[in-house]
Amino acid sequence: MRPSISVWRVRFPSVSANFPNVECEDEAVHQGVARDDPRRAIPRTDSLLQSAEVVAARERLSDRVITARVRAVVERARRGELAPGAVADAVAADLAAARPSTQTPVLNATGVIVHTNLGRAPLSHAAVDALLAAAGYVDVEMDLASGARSKRGSGTRAALVGACPAAESALAVNNGAAALVLATTALAAGREVIVSRGELIEIGAGFRLPDLIASTGARLREVGATNRTHPSDYAEAAGPDTGCMLKVHPSNFRLTGFTSDVPVRELAALAHERGLPLVVDVGSGLLAPDPLLPDEPDVATALDDGADLVIASGDKLLGGPQAGLIFGRADLVERLARHPLARAVRIDKLALAALEATVDGPRPPVPSYLHADRDRLRARTSRLAEAVGGSLVAHDGRVGGGGAPGVPLPGFAVRLPSSVARPLRTGSPAVLPRVHDDAALIDLRCVPEADDDLLEQAIRAALRES
Repeated sequence: MRPSISVWRVRFPSVSANFPNVECEDEAVHQGVARDDPRRAIPRTDSLLQSAEVVAARERLSDRVITARVRAVVERARRGELAPGAVADAVAADLAAARPSTQTPVLNATGVIVHTNLGRAPLSHAAVDALLAAAGYVDVEMDLASGARSKRGSGTRAALVGACPAAESALAVNNGAAALVLATTALAAGREVIVSRGELIEIGAGFRLPDLIASTGARLREVGATNRTHPSDYAEAAGPDTGCMLKVHPSNFRLTGFTSDVPVRELAALAHERGLPLVVDVGSGLLAPDPLLPDEPDVATALDDGADLVIASGDKLLGGPQAGLIFGRADLVERLARHPLARAVRIDKLALAALEATVDGPRPPVPSYLHADRDRLRARTSRLAEAVGGSLVAHDGRVGGGGAPGVPLPGFAVRLPSSVARPLRTGSPAVLPRVHDDAALIDLRCVPEADDDLLEQAIRAALRES
């Protein structure tokens, strides 16, 4: 008989208990590696999984992720990209750097306050604390005094009304588009929604207002022209098949020149004459007028001018978590809250907690950055420029997030070579500058002052790498 070669498979209880999918094999025989091949010195996966680094990593990562990362390092060694003697250290370094989330904290040095690509509004410390407290079991739908079930989000709804007394009631859903879809569905499904052609905007990711409204089962009734819409356009379109009138602030662009639109007060009077509700989407989440942004509509003014429902975003100028906010008449808000679609767009307990803390807590970062002291910005920027060998230049920040388009926020920046941009983005901490005119511009408006030293260290490291 011809002798046979067996591949022995051995399970070590200390490993298999935590990593049941790891089979410990004689990998040299299994891979057909010659006895004098240096790859025979590669540590076995099962032995690597018993290291102290793996034990520490299990506090942060799942066994599945750890096993995959260890195997990836071993595979690099098999391909000759890594010396066998360096495998254990490479595994330790890889696991030490690994995190359960791929999202990386970033220092926003662009000067854009509500930066959509960076997650829009940074939360206040109060909102973060509330979010963490809500991460466990909380009384989101329970009255602890009676032990009975309570209405979800009642504290947040009360906080929103307290922050905007012009509203009889308020409701929060999971984002601004959802708020608009819910309002349109509840008020006009199977009927017409009248809106100006100049307000048929496209929002982020290619979603367009006409498509959103069509998805609700309502029919869009466009009136006026792109640049000019008059009260008579709405009046002629209104009829027995009209569900509501809608006014949308085109917040992500500006239309100038030969233009006209119908103010909320005038449109509200027209809608109410015909027994129709007026829904106004102000977009940015400004609850009250801000002198820095005189052309930016706000919730309180729209309600005072007669709007029945006003829709806003929670994660823009309000400075809170992602949420769609609905303010207005109590009967209409309750109608929306009871609609079946409200369950599909329900906001989660973490966002409810963060939103309430944003409204009732101290001023969040977004309005603080918007109203940053210009002299203090100059002093901080000048110190940083001197420390890293850059030059101090004038630089205008922006609101961002589709708010206040074309409105500059005068400030300053440190001008550095554009070659430093990539190492800044990929460094630790990650820093996002504005790349413009063959330069990397570091604007401190949205960088917490407590992080100035950290930013300086990141710039020094990036300059060395570039």
